[in-house]
Formats: sequence, C-alpha cells, structure tokens
Amino acid sequence: MCGHCQQLAPEYETAATKLKGTVSLAKVDCTVNSETCGRFGVNGYPTLKIFRNGEDFAAYDGPRSADGIVSYMKKQAGPSSVPLHNERDLDAFVNHFEASVVGFFSSADSSQMAEFLKASSAMRDSHRFAHTADLSLGLKHGVESDTVVLFRPPRLNSKFEDSLVKSDEAVSIASLRQFIRDNVFGLCPHLTAENRENMRGRDLLVAYYDVDYLRNIKGTNYWRNRVMKVATQFQSQGLNYAVANRAEFQEELEEEFGLGTSDGGKLPLITIRNREGHKYSMQEEFTRDGKSLERFLEDYFAGKLKRQVKSEAAPENNDGPVKVVVADNFEELVNNPSKDVLLEFYAPWCGHCKSLEPKYTELGEQLSANTHIVIAKMDATANDVPPTYDVQGFPTIFFVPAGQKDQPRKYEGGSEVNDFLNYLKEVATHPLILGNAREDL
Repeated sequence: MCGHCQQLAPEYETAATKLKGTVSLAKVDCTVNSETCGRFGVNGYPTLKIFRNGEDFAAYDGPRSADGIVSYMKKQAGPSSVPLHNERDLDAFVNHFEASVVGFFSSADSSQMAEFLKASSAMRDSHRFAHTADLSLGLKHGVESDTVVLFRPPRLNSKFEDSLVKSDEAVSIASLRQFIRDNVFGLCPHLTAENRENMRGRDLLVAYYDVDYLRNIKGTNYWRNRVMKVATQFQSQGLNYAVANRAEFQEELEEEFGLGTSDGGKLPLITIRNREGHKYSMQEEFTRDGKSLERFLEDYFAGKLKRQVKSEAAPENNDGPVKVVVADNFEELVNNPSKDVLLEFYAPWCGHCKSLEPKYTELGEQLSANTHIVIAKMDATANDVPPTYDVQGFPTIFFVPAGQKDQPRKYEGGSEVNDFLNYLKEVATHPLILGNAREDL
C-alpha cells in the first residue's frame, strides 16, 4: 500500500463510522479492480471522488483528517441550501460553530433566490447556506427587502464587530463569493488546520494559546478580545488577525519560529507571517492590558522588527564546485545580480538527491572556470525557502538568471551532466567555458 494511502486509511475508517447513516464512504483497491479505476480516470493514489445519485460528481479536495472528512461530507449531504420556514428554524441554523449565509427573499419564484441557490450549490463545500421566501423572518435583523446576510458564529460574537453583515449587491455566484470572502473571517477568526489554506496569502498575525471553543468559550474569548481590542487600532493597515490552538500548531511553531512548548507559558504567543513569507514573533511577554501587543504592532508597521529566518550557519569555506546556500547567505549568493545561478533544493533524507549529488558536483567542476555561473544547493528542510520558489518535492532545481532575480525558472530537464550543460548553453547570460575550452552559443 502506498504511504499516503496508509496514512489516510485510519482517518477514513473513523470518518466512515461517524458518517454512518448520513453519507456512505467506500473504497476500491485499484490493484485488483484496475478496470473500475481506469473508467473513472484514477491514475494516482489515494484518489477520492464524490458520487451523487450514482454519478461521478466531483473530485474530493477537502481535508484528509477524520474530522475534516466528516465536516466536508456533511456539507455534501442533503440540499445545498436549507429552507427556513419560521424564526425557530432561522435561530437553530445560525446558532452553529461555523458562519451561516442566509438569503431572505420576498417570494419563492424570485430571480434573486434562483441565483442564490445556484451560488449555494457552487460553494456548498466551503460554506453553510439557508434561504427563506418569508421576509418577515429577517425583520429582527433589520432585513426589509431581498438580501443576503452573513451571520458570524455565536462563539465569535464580540463587542468589537457586528455579529452579522448584510450584502448590498444583487445576488450572483461572483458577487456572493466575493461578499463571503470579504466578510466570513471577520476581524479575528479562529484559525484551524481545516481553514488555514483559505487564510494563506494574507499578511496574518496569529495569537497561539489554549483555544478551546468546545469546553472553554469564555476563557478562549478572554484573550481573543484583548487581541481584537488592539487590532481595531490598526484595522486600516492591511494586517489580518486570528487566534489558534497552540497544541494544534506546535510543530509549525517549533519548525518555523523556533518556539518550544515551554515558551510563553500559558500566555498567548504572537507571530506574524506576511504574504512574502517574512516572519516575526513577539519577544515581549503578552500583557493583559494589550500594551505589549500594541508596541509590537507599532514596531512592525514602522519596519523596526527584525525578520525571523530559519537558517543553517553559512559554511566558513565555500570554495567547492557546488556552493552551499543557506537562508543567511541567499541574498549574497543567489541574488547577486551579475551571476546566473543553478540552484538545487534538496532534503538530506532524499534518495534521488543522493543519486544526483555526484553528477551535480561534476557539473560544478566542469563549469568552475565560469565566473558568471554559480552551481549551488540548499537544504530546504533546514532553511527558509523564499516564497517565489515553489518547492513541493526533492530535488527541485531552479535557474535564476542574472538581472532577473525575481523570475526564477524551474528546471524540468534530465539529471545527467550533459542535460544540465545543454540547458545552460541555451539559457546562460554568457557563453560557457568547459574546462579550458570555450563553448560558443
């Protein structure tokens, strides 16, 4: 069985047990049933697909944890939008752990309701939808005409922001998607393993502590309110805020920020990661009056904070045919504007990387007379990789041209010395010198 399949198997079994009677989970061994798997275009493992009414409906691209599968598949069961008939239905629907999107319409044949139902079908994987053709249900929430309202989860209600937001746009899939994207997280959402991907690509401050919205809502919101109070002072400056359970993200805190289990005690730990991948952590202890967080943010927006970089020590002697790049010397070696760089990202445990090493070293030796070309490697497990480099596996190799350091090009060729040489003959800024012989392009 493949490694990813083995990892998924117990989670899938647990999810199947929890979903029994609601959604059926099934599995197919493609080594035995190759014809079935071929018919549905399965060419990698594990592949998960959603079937509706016996038809292949969509690829499953949700979480791979048991709880994540359960949450995702419950949203697939039943109608994409729940019809609401009275205030009791409405109150029960919005009193939920997640945000709720409710369409209030004046009649069942409203064109706006039809658009809402289309949109809910398109976004049912990610959000909860309900609708009513009785506008009077929305009167207590200030609804007077056809509109969509986003209700924030009651557990996140706070005096620092409204508990609901009304859309002022005509309903369409595009407008509703944008309305939800702009408002669903609010000022300070609860960051989890399930929603973290939706929050990537933002400038994000996270307060990590014992967040527990199942057993200790009051204690959780005690610290969250202190974060929000400070956040409101900097609301217009483009930074997003969240709280997260420290234990859930402890591995990431250790690996990315060097914060161990004993750091900070019971007080929130504060980190910032911006969309460029730059990282900062608050060194001062979190104070109950929020003043330490206020000082941290003032320094952040003033550009006074020192970036936190995960880096090995730069080698004292770096004269070999393959230069060793670490995060601390990346700017000097890779971003030197006058040099072309061929850069391999590797992992110490990677078998393919070990096989490549002698060939890569030979390449460096053959090109040692070229002052304008650097052959380099970087351990991507021990150093921060700049976000412009999409490293998903090992080895991954990029060509970084002189004068275009913001445009690294992924190398897709073979792994023999001649493959690299032929590639560099085509892309290098200057003609190659091989040993003592000049190779004109």
